[in-house]
Amino acid sequence: MSEELYQAVTDYCERFLGGVKEYPFGGSTGVYKVGGKMFALLAEDAQPPRLSVKLDPEEGLALRAEYPRHVLPGHHLNKRHWNTIVLDGALDSAEVLALLRQSYDLVAAGLPRRLRPPAPDR
Repeated sequence: MSEELYQAVTDYCERFLGGVKEYPFGGSTGVYKVGGKMFALLAEDAQPPRLSVKLDPEEGLALRAEYPRHVLPGHHLNKRHWNTIVLDGALDSAEVLALLRQSYDLVAAGLPRRLRPPAPDR
């Protein structure tokens, strides 16, 4: 299951959101950016892989309470805003992709107008 979910995440980031994967932290953590700001980090060497996304703090806390072993405070990130999702199937792909889209939208909304990309279709 985690391989399918991992592939769904990378496809969504690259094809739908137009993110480009970079490796500023080494070869095992892919970072997706919008307007030069990261909206997702994908720990590819973890088993199962882990995805970190930026969320509204209240939503992040609610998800952590609902999935205490699958949604964790962001690893090496601002734990108020960033959450790490274990891609083991506890959250289905639709949920994970919706959280990924929220992260993208939050980061894009914080960019100066001149750097904001056109919104991807929903």
